[in-house]
Amino acid sequence: MSPLQNRVLPTGEIVSHPGRGTLTGNRGILHGPDGRLGTARWRHPHWVCCEVSFRERYHGPMPDNGWTALFFLDEAVALAAGHRPCHQCRHADAGRFRAAWDRAFGGTASTQTIDRTLHAARVDRRRVQIRHRAQADTLPAGAFVLTDAPYLLTETAALRYTPGGYVSATARPLGEVTVLTPQPIVQVLAAGYQPRLHPDAASLIP
Repeated sequence: MSPLQNRVLPTGEIVSHPGRGTLTGNRGILHGPDGRLGTARWRHPHWVCCEVSFRERYHGPMPDNGWTALFFLDEAVALAAGHRPCHQCRHADAGRFRAAWDRAFGGTASTQTIDRTLHAARVDRRRVQIRHRAQADTLPAGAFVLTDAPYLLTETAALRYTPGGYVSATARPLGEVTVLTPQPIVQVLAAGYQPRLHPDAASLIP
């Protein structure tokens, strides 16, 4: 039996992959009774990143009449795909995210404002990821860039991403690069938010 189509890549696609993600997420009900995705890639703008299990409850991947569980290798991937921390199951992380958002943009933003801002920056009406260009040396740790493959930037290196994990470390790129992480989230990372990374990342960081 082939794996379900529920793994989200930093490039925005939702694919089938046998590995388990360390975090899950919600964009609404995207699957039909057969467990297959339809054409929709979201049902609302409130894209969250959640614990796989919360209070000893497991939602399941594609329950009847329940939201489609999407899975991410780690939080940096979820952020690149445009998700923010869930206020319920990741309350402390959501608070840190909002505090960094307010430092980045000034004032005190509501959840609705954050979600509207993120939705305009992460995907267009054709369901295509919105990307932008930036000088690599201006980008914070935790951002994803695309060169020959997706790379997670750390303070000292760039980690090559695969759906199964990070596989190698190389020098951070130079010059102008394509950035996968939505621009508002790049600003939140620059303001001090530190995403939860897959254990592979720690083992590769020099």
